Amino acid sequence: MNKIGTLTRAELSESIHQKIGLSRAECQTLVEAILDRMSDALLGGELVKIAGFGTFQIREKAARTGRNPKTGVEVPIDPRKVLTFRASQKMRDRINAAH
Repeated sequence: MNKIGTLTRAELSESIHQKIGLSRAECQTLVEAILDRMSDALLGGELVKIAGFGTFQIREKAARTGRNPKTGVEVPIDPRKVLTFRASQKMRDRINAAH
């Protein structure tokens, strides 16, 4: 895995392959199935809670008026949905211990 950069699906499946010993194809299928299930749950309005890691949630943002910081012109911003992630306390502690 990369020390700095982006963790990819391929790297996740390779890590599973090395730790568990399933075939690379099975690991790839497993990663895809997990991500598909998480996406389906979020789109269905469910929270996705992974103990010791965090919670993913889709939130509705209301319409509002924004401002172009360069020109100062007000611009309407349409209502939208955003994906949020809140790290668990265990994950926050782990992140802070890494420094």
